[in-house]
Amino acid sequence: MNKFYVTTPIYYVNDVPHVGHAYCTIAADVMARYHRLMGDDVFFLTGVDEHGQNIERISAEKGMSEQEYCDNITARFMALWKRLEISNDDFIRTTSERHKAAAQKFFKVVRDAGDIYKAPYESWYCVRCEKFYRENELLEGNSCPIHELPAEWVKEENYFFALSKYQDKLLKFINDNPDFIQPESRRNEVISIIESGLDDRSVTRSTVKWGIPIPDDPDSGVLYVWVDALSNYISAIGYNDDPETMERYWPAELHLIGKEILWFHAIIWPALLMSAGLPLPKQIFGHGWLTKGGKKLSKTTGNVIVPDELIDEFGTDAVRYFFIREYTFGSDGDFTRDAFINRINGDLANDLGNLLNRTLAMVKQNFGDYVPEPMDELQGTDGELVELAQKTFELARPYMDKLDFSTALETIWELVRRANKYIDESAPWQLAKEPDKQDRLATILYNCIETLRFLAILVSPFMPGASRQILDQIGLGNKTDEYNYDHLKWGFTPAGVTLGKVEPIFPRIEVEKKQQPKSKDSEITIDDFKKVDLRVAEVLNAEKIEGADRLLKLIVDPGTGARTVVAGVAEHYNPDELVGKKVVIVANLKPAKVRGVKSEGMILAAVSKQELDILTIEKDIPPGTRVR
Repeated sequence: MNKFYVTTPIYYVNDVPHVGHAYCTIAADVMARYHRLMGDDVFFLTGVDEHGQNIERISAEKGMSEQEYCDNITARFMALWKRLEISNDDFIRTTSERHKAAAQKFFKVVRDAGDIYKAPYESWYCVRCEKFYRENELLEGNSCPIHELPAEWVKEENYFFALSKYQDKLLKFINDNPDFIQPESRRNEVISIIESGLDDRSVTRSTVKWGIPIPDDPDSGVLYVWVDALSNYISAIGYNDDPETMERYWPAELHLIGKEILWFHAIIWPALLMSAGLPLPKQIFGHGWLTKGGKKLSKTTGNVIVPDELIDEFGTDAVRYFFIREYTFGSDGDFTRDAFINRINGDLANDLGNLLNRTLAMVKQNFGDYVPEPMDELQGTDGELVELAQKTFELARPYMDKLDFSTALETIWELVRRANKYIDESAPWQLAKEPDKQDRLATILYNCIETLRFLAILVSPFMPGASRQILDQIGLGNKTDEYNYDHLKWGFTPAGVTLGKVEPIFPRIEVEKKQQPKSKDSEITIDDFKKVDLRVAEVLNAEKIEGADRLLKLIVDPGTGARTVVAGVAEHYNPDELVGKKVVIVANLKPAKVRGVKSEGMILAAVSKQELDILTIEKDIPPGTRVR
C-alpha cells in the first residue's frame, strides 16, 4: 500500500475564512479522496495559524483575550470545512500543546546544527503577512506587495536562521527534482529568487508576546512564523512524541499552498528541513488567486465571494464542482455569477442530472422499482459505451496525478455526454412500445444504470454528496463506503436491486430575464438583411480548443479559401462528425479572438434549451454559394 500525505497551509485566523481558503482546501480534499479510492494510506492535514502580533492587536480591539479570539475564528473554519465535506484526518492549531512542544524541539534541532544565531535586526515588516520585507520588495510608499498596506519599520534583536548557507543546496535540489515545485512558472520564480541571493532570516520576534516562547531563552521573545507555522506539517504527525507516525507519513507527498506564500514553503521550509536532517516534501504546488468580475477580492470595496452564501444558495456539491472545474488549477481565475450558473446548469443539471433523471424515469415506467436484468448481447452502441466507461478512469488518472482537475473532469464528462447520446441513439421510449423489444429495452436501461454507478465513483472525490445520491437512487446506497476504483468493472450492479427515491439532484437554476418591449427599432428592412453575407462553406477540419469544453475550432472554405471559425458546438458534435459537411456561415462578420483563436465568421445553428442542430446543406451545392 502506498501512502499519501497531503496538506493545506494553516490559515491565519486574523479573519473569518474566505473563498481562497475554501478553494485550496477543496483541492486538497479532492486529492485525499482520490488517493483513498486508489487504496492508498492517506493522511490529510489542515489547520490554523493562531499566533503573532496581528492577533494581539485584533483581540485587543475586540476586548477579548487572544485565545478567546482564536477559538472563535477557528470554530468558523471548522464549521465551513464541515459544510464543504472536507475529509481531513487532523486539524492542527498552533496554540495546541502538541504543536508548541514540536515547534520548540524543531527550533532546538536547527540551533544545535549550528544554523541559528542571535543578532540585531531592522527592516520593514507587514503585520498582516507576519513577514519582513526588503525595501526593493515593497510597493510605492513602502506598502506590502500582498495587502497594499503600509509596512512598519521594526528594530529588534532576534535569533536568525542561516538561510544563505543553503542557497547552493536548495538550487541543486530544485534543479535535480523538477517536480518539487509546481506549476513550472512557480518553480522558475523560486529559482530566480535563489539565484538573486538569499539573506539570513529572523526566526524569532522580541516584541511579540502571543506566540511560542523561545526554548532556553523565553525572555527574548517568541518563535517567528517560519518555525512556528511551518513546523505544523511535522508537529501534527508526531515529530515530538510519536516517531512511528512521523516515520510512516513524512515526507509529505503534497503541500498545497496559495502562490503568495510560495517563498515560505519553497525556500525557507526546505532549508530548515535540510538543517534539521529531515527529508523534503515530494511536491509543493502553488495555486493561483481568484478575482471577482475581473477585480481583486477586497472586503474594503465589498468585492467578496462568501463561501457560506454560495453553499446556502446552490449547495455544497455545486460549489465544490465549480471551483475545481472552472479554473486551471495553478493559474488565476475570475469568478462571475453568470459563469457559476452556466456551469452548474450545463454540466450538472443538463448533463449529469439529466442522465440520472431520464434513466430512472424510464426504468420506473417500464420495470417498476427494480434494476432490470440485461437480456441481450451487447450491440455496437452498447460496446462503445461499455468500453468508454471502463477506460475513463485511466484516461483521467494522469490529469489527476498532476492536479489538472479541470481536464480530469472534462474527461469524465465525455462519459456523461456519451451516455446521454447513447440514450438518444437507442431511443428506449420507442422500444417500450414494442412487446418483442423488451429484452433490448432492459439491456439499454441496465447499461445506463451501470454507467451511472461508474460515474458515482468517478465524481466522488469532487462531489461526495452527489455520488452518494446517485448510488442511493440506483439502489446501491449501502455500497457507498465500499466502492473504490477497483470496482470500475462492468456488471457489478446486480439486477433486481430496488431503486431508491428518485428526485433531481441538480435542479436547473432559473435566471430571470428582463423582457424587452418590442418596438419598431427591433424590426429590420430587407436592405438590413442584405448586409448579412450568408454563404455555404465546407468544413475541412475540426478540432477541440484546449481548456474550452464547449468550443470547436473549424477550418472552413466559403469559396474564397480556408478560414478559421470558432463554434460553441463541442457539447453536441464530435469534431469528426463535422468534417466534410456543408454548413451556412456569416461570411462578413468582423473577426474576433475567442480563447486566443482568431474567428472569421459564424456558423448558423438552431438552438433550443436542450439541443443544438447546425444548419447543413443536403444537396451538392458548391462552397461560396450565397444563402438568401
